[in-house]
Amino acid sequence: MDADLDTLATALYVRVDDLLKSAPQRAPWRPRVGIIPRVSDAEMLTLAVMQALLGHTSEARWLRHAHAHLRHLFPYVPQQPGYNKRLRALAATMNWLIGVLARDTSVFTDDVWVVDSTPVECGRSVETAKRSDLAGWAEYGYCASHSRYFWGLRLHLLATLHGLPIAFALTGAKADERQVLLDMLAADPTLTDRANQIMIGDKHYFGAAFEATLPEAGIDLLRPARKGEPDRPGTRFFKPLRQTVESIFDTFKGQLDLEHHGGRTTAGVVIRVWQRILALTAAIWHNDRIGAPIKRSLTAYDH
Repeated sequence: MDADLDTLATALYVRVDDLLKSAPQRAPWRPRVGIIPRVSDAEMLTLAVMQALLGHTSEARWLRHAHAHLRHLFPYVPQQPGYNKRLRALAATMNWLIGVLARDTSVFTDDVWVVDSTPVECGRSVETAKRSDLAGWAEYGYCASHSRYFWGLRLHLLATLHGLPIAFALTGAKADERQVLLDMLAADPTLTDRANQIMIGDKHYFGAAFEATLPEAGIDLLRPARKGEPDRPGTRFFKPLRQTVESIFDTFKGQLDLEHHGGRTTAGVVIRVWQRILALTAAIWHNDRIGAPIKRSLTAYDH
């Protein structure tokens, strides 16, 4: 295995293990008396990050690879049913861990955020839309950047310009992006404790009531003018910053295979999306610790 990925995996495992020992309530509940798992929660989370970074969309193939090549890091590699079950049980832990690692970076306090959403397609056939366990949550939506309709969900992301996830949510494809953003901010009151925080979004983040709410939270919204509106502050920055937003989602889709998540149930989709967000956060966290010039670069870990 590549030495850079080996170093990241070791550093991440040690940090996660320490965090779970200091906050055991964040780990999945298990009875005090019973069979002790042969692979710890910290090892499971590290395996999940490595799977995403190395681009293994098939759990079966990933576990065969881990068994053949990663035994020096993981003396025991679980079988697919156990891996699948353990990962789903770690969804809440993974969600919490993303926030903890993000706060452990120097870029978490950056005073500029970008906000946007991207489709998470869950099926294409009419039969899939009717019979899928995701029906009722997944729905038809429109992707303006690709000028096409899709059936699935939307990943909403609030991030720094370095691509560090600050807040995120997974919703139906038709969810109001403005309300989702307000819900993400309300879910973590510490995000609205800042002063002079700038947030850059696209034209969908508009509305008098919505835009009046953000200054109360210490956030100044910059967005392009809609048709019929006068020019707004920061117009000259929107094109390059829009490219930054697109490059962040390109990292999820191109390097972390978000579009090939393979989830067929609510729990399956959630854990696979969270897995990729954790992988990006862990890479930025590690790059920040070692002083890498480009925090979001994954090229040292994807082979």
